[in-house]
Amino acid sequence: MVEITEIMSLLPHRYPFLLIDRVVELEPEKRIVAVKNVTINEPFFMGHFPGKPIMPGVLVVEAMAQAGGVLAFKSFPGMSGDVFFMGIDKARFRRPVVPGDQLRMVVEVVKHRREIWIFEGNTFVNEQKVAEARLMATLQQEQVET
Repeated sequence: MVEITEIMSLLPHRYPFLLIDRVVELEPEKRIVAVKNVTINEPFFMGHFPGKPIMPGVLVVEAMAQAGGVLAFKSFPGMSGDVFFMGIDKARFRRPVVPGDQLRMVVEVVKHRREIWIFEGNTFVNEQKVAEARLMATLQQEQVET
């Protein structure tokens, strides 16, 4: 289990853009499962959409990408740096995400070569798939003394 304070030590994102609350499963270099509790207090609900709050699909994809970033850093302890999103393919949205939902992002490594990572991401609410995408990122590492 990776708690929010450790997630914040790995990723540069902060409120309102840190979109994972906890990691509940982790297999380094293979797979991560992270959760995000969606509340009506999210700032994007004011404009998306008034009277019918729906989490923007691009933020669901961003949550999967952030989970992938945590997976990359946790796969190589002693490394730090930045993860940069390089591409999104095959993104599909199955149903709206609304306040009260808990997102469960399952992100698996498809390919990893040096600093380039390709992930397959699926996001679920109550076992129902709400989104999926193939994500590409680069990990710009700097060696950290341990």
